[in-house]
Amino acid sequence: MITKHLDLGCGPCPRNPYSRDEVHAVDLVAPEGMEPRLFRQANLSLEPIPHPDSTFDSISAFDFIEHIPRVLTAADGRGTRFPFIELMNEIHRTLKPGGLLYALTPAYPHAATFQDPTHVNVITNITSMYFCGDQPLARMYGYHGSFEALRNDWAMYPEDFVPGTILGWRRRLRRWRLKRSGRLSHLVWEFACVKPVL
Repeated sequence: MITKHLDLGCGPCPRNPYSRDEVHAVDLVAPEGMEPRLFRQANLSLEPIPHPDSTFDSISAFDFIEHIPRVLTAADGRGTRFPFIELMNEIHRTLKPGGLLYALTPAYPHAATFQDPTHVNVITNITSMYFCGDQPLARMYGYHGSFEALRNDWAMYPEDFVPGTILGWRRRLRRWRLKRSGRLSHLVWEFACVKPVL
């Protein structure tokens, strides 16, 4: 069986952190040379992920979720939408049971969270509680998915571009020093999709 990965906001080079057989991508513009059947154009702040339910073994979002607004005015102008909550629902919908989400995002309190004027979604080291566990806090905002948090920690570059990379003792010591001094800029999320097998 062919395994499939989806890279959200892929930019010019879609990533495949779990080395799946096929790499699919979604963004506003197709990367040069991308096979057309593997790319879908969509604005994920406003549109659902353009794939059927339970399609992917894994999904990645590298420097992407900070660009998804938390709140927007509804199309009728009389209510609000929560695009980040909607995106997390869509990620859950399109992952297979047990499928993995791997995300790297700049996080508070590091300056990288705010310096880009298109960063509109501030993530902290406890934002994961809104999407993981038996009673995710985002339920009150219309979130109906469920993830198990396998990892929610400050990222070390370049090792955390690939899940499961083991740091040598020197890199572990460097990571500890950078973490302690607040100089690590990105959080890494690795979540497993919790839903019934159909």
